[in-house]
Amino acid sequence: MKSRAAARSEDLVDQPGGGGLPGRLGDELRAELIAFRRDLHMHPELGNQEFRTTAAIKDRLEKAGLRPRVLDVGTGLVCDVGEWDGVTPMLALRADIDALPIPDTKVDVPYRSTVPDRAHACGHDVHTTTVLGAGLVLAGLHRQGLLPNAVRLVFQPAEEVLPGGAVDAIESGVLEGVGRIIAVHCDPKVDAGRIGLRVGPITSACDRLEISLDGPGGHTARPHLTTDLVTAAARVAVDVPALLARRVDARSGLVLTWGRLQTGHAPNVVPQHAELSGTVRCLDLAAWRDAPDLVHAAIDEVAGMHRAKTVINYVRGVPPVVNDAESIGLLDAAMTERRGSYAIEDTEQSLGGEDFSWYLEHVPGAMARLGVRPPGDTRGLDLHRGNFDVDEEAITVGVELFTAAALLAGRS
Repeated sequence: MKSRAAARSEDLVDQPGGGGLPGRLGDELRAELIAFRRDLHMHPELGNQEFRTTAAIKDRLEKAGLRPRVLDVGTGLVCDVGEWDGVTPMLALRADIDALPIPDTKVDVPYRSTVPDRAHACGHDVHTTTVLGAGLVLAGLHRQGLLPNAVRLVFQPAEEVLPGGAVDAIESGVLEGVGRIIAVHCDPKVDAGRIGLRVGPITSACDRLEISLDGPGGHTARPHLTTDLVTAAARVAVDVPALLARRVDARSGLVLTWGRLQTGHAPNVVPQHAELSGTVRCLDLAAWRDAPDLVHAAIDEVAGMHRAKTVINYVRGVPPVVNDAESIGLLDAAMTERRGSYAIEDTEQSLGGEDFSWYLEHVPGAMARLGVRPPGDTRGLDLHRGNFDVDEEAITVGVELFTAAALLAGRS
């Protein structure tokens, strides 16, 4: 695979479409997919509750003559385009379909969420629409005899729920017969019309941490007779991340970040109970495996200095997504075919977690960053914010990337 720098040097001579692959998105289907995405955006559903979303996907696939199967957990689907011969490994295209428990704060679009405190603020509506669109295009090519091998569509629920709906999807058999799996994730830091690629780790591991601190409370006039849980909780919040930074290789990128600290009800009462919760993220797979023991030891050490009793709930999340070089080569070739190599850029490893990593424990694959930022936009939108939105040109890019990848994979 060419480096991105080398690819950019060929901008003037490297034009898309040189291989003449079919499967470009027509205007009628493009408009339908935009409407489909907006409908999903207006009706977001949380993980394992995506019944309306599942029904909408199933209905459209069936209208295209396909036979989707709802996953065993009751939401999400798997659907093959073409008949698997039982021998040739299939390429799988994966989308996640769930939303987030946050309010949609956009005020200037007609497709704002209609569900209070629910929003597609991570782009899963776009991921779903691109895989659906690719499936519809590939179904048309299959009817024309132009699809070399069967392709599997995976619409996975509960990506936002640790340890991720991918675990249930795998148990439902979605990887049976699959030799490679690819996906995209919206990136508001990349312009629409472009994708970001990276060989190796592209996301981090992500675990959840919940701590309870307990001890005798009392009057603030006599703190010496109490376990000062306010101070104990504050020291745990500050000192445990600092200790971890000195007990693991800095290159592992292990970071503990708190999202909640709760204790006390009155200004003159030392409380008997405190709670903290947050996430542990890690760039390195080996350090991730050691993280629970390291975190437990650091918490007990700091809390013990303040005579606080601890109950620690360390919830394993997801390992890093590690992109396979051959799969990145496939995505590179597909995007070059559709848009030219100038539409591809290098991307960095992020500290975000993604349960796509569980699929890669079983088969090779890769995730690309799908640019969704309107070119020239300076708003600084980010994921998991209520004002998140996308340039819907990204849908066309995602569909054509997936269809080209499927056709090129079938030729190899």
